[in-house]
Amino acid sequence: MKNFVNDFKAFIMRGNIVDMAVGVVVGGAFGKIVTSLVNDIITPLISLATGKVSLADLKAVLRPEVLDEAGEVAVAELAIKYGSFLQNIIDFLIIALSIFFVIRVMMNVQKKLEELKKKEEAAEEEAPAEPAETELSVLKEIRDKLNAQ
Repeated sequence: MKNFVNDFKAFIMRGNIVDMAVGVVVGGAFGKIVTSLVNDIITPLISLATGKVSLADLKAVLRPEVLDEAGEVAVAELAIKYGSFLQNIIDFLIIALSIFFVIRVMMNVQKKLEELKKKEEAAEEEAPAEPAETELSVLKEIRDKLNAQ
């Protein structure tokens, strides 16, 4: 049992697992943001065009509901609820677009960092030549002064 606990601790503390856990938490929060964007901003704009309050209300009724004498539903409505499907597609497209933008920004930043690193490396290759020459000239001056005395 002790081996199991130690192995589990080692597994949990690996960097990949911690990164994955952070990704899941951030992904969940990101999903809430996207859902709010769709429900609170995009859906009302679409509802202006469709005349419906919500995309989720869009449906094709195949068989209407049947009510009994008491006004209760005897046979439930049979409908294809394509509005909910459309809303999920919009959610997906927004998430995909957002992830694309984040990855694109990260790639551009990484590219710029690599360019800066190459410039620094090139500057370092050129820079050591100058201090060596100045060191050599200082040493020659010291030698000359010692010889002069």
